[in-house]
Amino acid sequence: YKLLLREFMKKLVLLLFILVSTAYSQESRYFDAPFGGGGGYSPGWIFPKIDALNKKLRFTGFPELSTGGLYTSGGAGFIYLGFIPGLRLGGMGYGGSNSESVMTEGINKEVIYSLSGGGFTVEYTLPFVRDVGISVGAAIGGGSLKVEFYKNYYDYNWDNLLENTRSADNVNTSPTISNSFWFVSPTLNVDIPFYRFLVFRVGAGYQFTFADKWTMDNDRSFSGVPSDFNGNSFFIQSGIFIGFFSF
Repeated sequence: YKLLLREFMKKLVLLLFILVSTAYSQESRYFDAPFGGGGGYSPGWIFPKIDALNKKLRFTGFPELSTGGLYTSGGAGFIYLGFIPGLRLGGMGYGGSNSESVMTEGINKEVIYSLSGGGFTVEYTLPFVRDVGISVGAAIGGGSLKVEFYKNYYDYNWDNLLENTRSADNVNTSPTISNSFWFVSPTLNVDIPFYRFLVFRVGAGYQFTFADKWTMDNDRSFSGVPSDFNGNSFFIQSGIFIGFFSF
């Protein structure tokens, strides 16, 4: 997903350069042209379902994760399709993580929760609003959920790199479970122009996941995961975009 987004952003930058150059020769049509595009940084806050995970952590001595959500960072970009005014296609990507650790009887226990994804976006800017851009749409793509568990008794060095694997009572463990999925996320965004080529975005949506698959460590099959522990998440997003906007 990162590679796909990187290539998309390279092409978008080139397109924006052409559009902005053209726009300077059409100063009276900054927000009325049937073409345009934009891209930029898109931070957000996502609220994953982790109650089932916290219940498991509670009974194994690991610290529970915060239920207040986690910060995500990423990027997004889009271009308008001239033959349908207000319709724009683009791409997006996001990623974020949260962690907690505790020291008990000389043993460090840490859990790291990570959620990421990326894909294509389809949005339609409502034509009856002129001062700001109000858009409804959806993001379609794929992502991954990963939880890492670390239990360490001592610090590592080159000499003891593999020594702990020999002991039957080894306390150093680091299992990792991963969930790959596809998602569809309906969204509602408001783009507020600060200048002709600069807008601030605020919006929200919900990520519905499907066709997910759980694995553990080196891609080993992992089963028995509670049905309510997945990548389904409500999210709030924002962004600062540079480009040539049609609204």
